[in-house]
Amino acid sequence: MAEVLGIGDYLTIAGYFLLVLAVGLWSSCRPHRDSAAGYFLAGKDMHWIPVGCSIFASNVGAPMFIGLAGAAAASGFAVTIFEWHAVFLLIALGWLFVPVYVSSGAYTMPEFLKKRFGGRRLRIYLSALALVLYVLTKISGELYAGAIFMQQLMGWNIYLCVVLILVVTALYTITGGLTAVMYTDTLQTVILMIGATVLMIVGLIEVDGMTGLRDRYMTAAVNSTIENRTFYSCGLPRNDSFHIFRDIESGDLPWTGSVFGITILGIWVWCTDQIMVQRCLSAKDFTHAKAGSLFAAFLKITPFFLWIIPGMISRILYPDEVACASPEDCKAVCSNPAGCSNIAYPLLVIRLLPEGLRGLMLAALMAALMSSLTSIFNSASSMFTMDIWRRFRNKASENELMVVGRVAAGTCVGCSILWLPILESTQGGQLWMYLQVISSCMAPPWTVLFVLAIFWKRTTEQGAFWGLMAGLVVGMIRLVLEIYFTVPFCGSGDVDTRPLILSKVHFSHFAIIIAGVCAIVTVLVSLLTKPRPDEKLRRLTWWTRHDSAEPDISDSEDEDDENEAMTETNNDTDLTARIPPANLNQDEDNHQSPLNGSRVETIRTAKKGYQDILKNWLCGTQKDRKPKLSAEERAIIRQKMTSLSENARIRKILNGLGIILMLFTAFMFGIYF
Repeated sequence: MAEVLGIGDYLTIAGYFLLVLAVGLWSSCRPHRDSAAGYFLAGKDMHWIPVGCSIFASNVGAPMFIGLAGAAAASGFAVTIFEWHAVFLLIALGWLFVPVYVSSGAYTMPEFLKKRFGGRRLRIYLSALALVLYVLTKISGELYAGAIFMQQLMGWNIYLCVVLILVVTALYTITGGLTAVMYTDTLQTVILMIGATVLMIVGLIEVDGMTGLRDRYMTAAVNSTIENRTFYSCGLPRNDSFHIFRDIESGDLPWTGSVFGITILGIWVWCTDQIMVQRCLSAKDFTHAKAGSLFAAFLKITPFFLWIIPGMISRILYPDEVACASPEDCKAVCSNPAGCSNIAYPLLVIRLLPEGLRGLMLAALMAALMSSLTSIFNSASSMFTMDIWRRFRNKASENELMVVGRVAAGTCVGCSILWLPILESTQGGQLWMYLQVISSCMAPPWTVLFVLAIFWKRTTEQGAFWGLMAGLVVGMIRLVLEIYFTVPFCGSGDVDTRPLILSKVHFSHFAIIIAGVCAIVTVLVSLLTKPRPDEKLRRLTWWTRHDSAEPDISDSEDEDDENEAMTETNNDTDLTARIPPANLNQDEDNHQSPLNGSRVETIRTAKKGYQDILKNWLCGTQKDRKPKLSAEERAIIRQKMTSLSENARIRKILNGLGIILMLFTAFMFGIYF
């Protein structure tokens, strides 16, 4: 379908790429990129606006355009729960979780667990599992959803489109670190909001506004419907399409699962996932971290208007394609017998928007896709470097950490490309459910672990570990069954032969079950094992976050913590005072007057100097060693990184705004109950 794009569209796309590259490369040349804190935490100098935009943009990826809009086209308002639910959880992030993360001084979530519990196995286990999940779920979902959009819109080869995006994304992510990611996220959020808003307005005009949407959606059915063995008909809208909370038995998202199960999954996504928490940790102080999470919570109101409503509009305008009634019809429309709701948003873009605006929407998709990928790459490199590499190289130099971080991000890019053939063979209709099932099977133990670690001081390392293992076993059993037994296609006539644990227990209900198992095991084992001494819990729980003293790391169990803390502190010298870099032309390898006076030697030396400059820029390293800091200087830096101080007036303003936003969200839930 390449013919749908005109010259204006291609010019818009080209202009977008040039602008993003310029911003990314500019930010990669800013200070604070040659240290661990600079690369992974943006020098802890970010304002609340880029923090909030980056949190929002990191979550709004291609699955939002494809998956969220497609789910709305298929079943109506129910998926709104995922977005508005996040409002409360983002406020919880800023007010309940971030204070503990900041006071602990941790870079990553596995590192926080290492500080909280001691030992190594929790940190290594969670880091390794997170990296695997990033590649197999987050990156795979982004790439496949993006491929669907671009294939519908441009007709290009899937591999060409994805590799192009990965190369551009990886270029400024690997070289620039979190600073480049967050500045480009801010730009991309603006582009994304503009493009999606324009399409929503055009779509509402086509269906005569919200009144027309409600009236026409309920009759948006294909010409021929096939009665299925369930309570509704294939091709017909659900009777509860305009309700968010649905029946426990017949609802596709039962209200019990929406209230409790999705809360468990949401805490994992918004309050414990490295991608989201890392943005708050990069804020210049605690106040900006809270304001950033509040701003992101405000932005989460908008997906209802920007993707859910357009998805439903697409079904109204193109029911025979978006709501195809049989596997045979769906195969003919979109080459996927499972259903074609995934093409709802691309069809709207192709057929409603004029030339130029189509290019803008493709740029908006690329913005969302690249925002999520940059966040994943940066967070993956952070965890690999800080949580795995330093387990084996606890005396790694600053330069080594910078290089390893970039190699880790590059490896994620390579793994993603290798995963493309599997993505292409995956049925798009099952991709959204596949991602939800993965979360419901793997996320609840993480949620239980962090909630107990922060709010229950009695939790022990043994309890946390065996709780995770119990959750892993139960989750893997369900996951294997989900992969082996598939849901019969609507209209196929096949009998549902899945085990009752699959056919009768919704994934959101299963999240409650696995969380309960994990919590029981964690509590029981913790009560049967020796508690961690209070002096080792200073600044590491909700109840001890304001302790003035640092945690006691004198015991042999934590002997590597002291070396690690020293390394982190020395890595952060630029947080208090930047040491001007030495002039490379005066380096010992760049003498202007060689002893032999040879012109050839001078040229060779100059060439080597340029090569060193390029290498240092790409790797974020520098040859000049920074002077070691005194104990007093390290204490000052530590205090800046872990301070929870707030201006009383600003604290009251933020608290008031948070309460108002939660009340408004509750009001919106009430309207579409």
